[in-house]
Amino acid sequence: MNESGLAQQLLNLIGGKQNINQVWHCATRLRFTLKDRAKVPKDKIEALDGVITVVEASGQFQVVIGNNVGDVYHEVVKLEPSLSEGETSGETAAQGKMTFKSAFNSLLTFISGVFTPFLGAMAGAGILKGLLSLAVVMGWLTAKSGAYQIWWAAADGIFYFLPIALAFTAAKQLKVNQFVSMAIAAAMVSPGIVALGAKATTIDFFGIPVVPANYTATVLPILLVGVQKFLEPVFNKLWHESVRNILAPVCLLVVIVPLTLIVVGPISATVSSWLATAIVSLNKSVPILAGLVLGGFWQVIVIFGVHWALVPVMMNNIAQNGTDLMMPILLPAVLSQAGAALAVFLRTRDAKMKSLAGSSTITALFGITEPTIYGITLKLKKPFYLACVAGAVGGMIVAISGAGANAAALASVLSLPTFIGKGFGLSVVGDVVAFALGTVLTYFFGGINAGAKTKIAPSANSELGEALAAPVKGVLVPLTGLADEVFASETMGKGVAIVPENGMVKAPVAGVIRLLYPTGHAIGIQSDKGSEILIHIGIDTVNLKGKHFQPLVAQGQHVEIGTPLVQFDHEAIEKEGYESTVMMIVTNSDQYQIATLGQGATDDRPVMTLA
Repeated sequence: MNESGLAQQLLNLIGGKQNINQVWHCATRLRFTLKDRAKVPKDKIEALDGVITVVEASGQFQVVIGNNVGDVYHEVVKLEPSLSEGETSGETAAQGKMTFKSAFNSLLTFISGVFTPFLGAMAGAGILKGLLSLAVVMGWLTAKSGAYQIWWAAADGIFYFLPIALAFTAAKQLKVNQFVSMAIAAAMVSPGIVALGAKATTIDFFGIPVVPANYTATVLPILLVGVQKFLEPVFNKLWHESVRNILAPVCLLVVIVPLTLIVVGPISATVSSWLATAIVSLNKSVPILAGLVLGGFWQVIVIFGVHWALVPVMMNNIAQNGTDLMMPILLPAVLSQAGAALAVFLRTRDAKMKSLAGSSTITALFGITEPTIYGITLKLKKPFYLACVAGAVGGMIVAISGAGANAAALASVLSLPTFIGKGFGLSVVGDVVAFALGTVLTYFFGGINAGAKTKIAPSANSELGEALAAPVKGVLVPLTGLADEVFASETMGKGVAIVPENGMVKAPVAGVIRLLYPTGHAIGIQSDKGSEILIHIGIDTVNLKGKHFQPLVAQGQHVEIGTPLVQFDHEAIEKEGYESTVMMIVTNSDQYQIATLGQGATDDRPVMTLA
């Protein structure tokens, strides 16, 4: 049964919203507080396809679903939207406690996440761009030749129309109409709007002045999808289902596209203008500070699309003075990202990440940093920050050199010949420093854990075999002795339980964080070899709503064995009246032969083997 059908049957059997006070979900269960429990046939709900079991505890009617509980919950709310108004899930609680740091990290994780589906295509296009630039420099092709123009279209297309691709993947994550999102983004990069932006032509929308901007190759469509997330339910409710699929998209297009051009465009243009004025002034008065700003923050400026005002300034400097002093400073910003990607390539043991980091290093050297930033450094966070530091150091050295560009070119190793002249030697030193520092800082401080070899090898009879390390230091106890019958009966899967001696949960395997409940009490990992692991801290600790838990990773992040995942205060949890036992469950344990390696005290050694 699919999630929609299961949600409908659950609502029917529970008695609909009339019998529900609240509904929310934790890592594996839909949790209901009911008005009249006697009306609900527990046996019929347990018999539903997709329901593992039903538990009644803590005044809650808990329907155990498993890993896709979030999808079922969203279907329940979709069928009865009013139920979400009283939601008290850990997600809502966590959002209430969100700090600036966690919000910023969540934004970075979301931005990098929407790039993941097409990173391979972007990396391939970036390499092709670099090869074409090299072909022109070497005289093998000219920019006017047919072969160059055709291949350039193949290389540049995904970057030029990046907003459309981003709109599609962002809409998928935010669960809104993906094709409406694409239509909105397509309007922003349509030839007419691009032409108006290039000419800086001001038009009006029913008397409201509009200043078109260049939206190609920017991440602004993600903001548009955020607006759509807010407006789409409003328009869906406004129209009858017989015309909803047509008229709701009409309303979204009519409202969001003008709103973007009226609001986002002028804001972008104004910020760009202020930024350009400030940097130009800084470059004239204190060049070394301009080097720090451009070298350290250029990639951030580009990400938010407010760099356009600086481009004509640099080109005008070349036209008027024969050289531009700012353009050489951009190269350390690019090369530091390449160095960070190289460090990830050298450090990680994850085959997929290594492959992407290797190709991204090459594209960044050629000046195409999008695959590097969105697929590697920004996704892993620390490498991006460290690359910015390296770029700032290299940028200051280049600024001190006084080197200038005598021709406009994409900042890459291929642009070095345009810097030949005064200060060229020292500027090259700055470029090398940026690349080397980006590599070294990321290699040693980027949080790229190469992983430790397990002490006990898995069974040699299966290619899927692997060993699971203990997620927390403590005392191993059998699952069957736990107070929670779902875990004790191994309904969710086989596993181990550990009474913790400290409050640090670490990754038991190398893999990807597939589930991170915002309250921090539960985390799901899909290992690189395919096992699906749920780590649940405490029993019924979802009721703490994030209190005493601090997540240390983000959903979608790749981790190695021993990577810190969650920090928690087990003593405080126990004082609140909850058990702090940590459960590690293999939720797809039916695919393996599982062995538990004894009981007693544990450290980082393997506690389970899968074969």
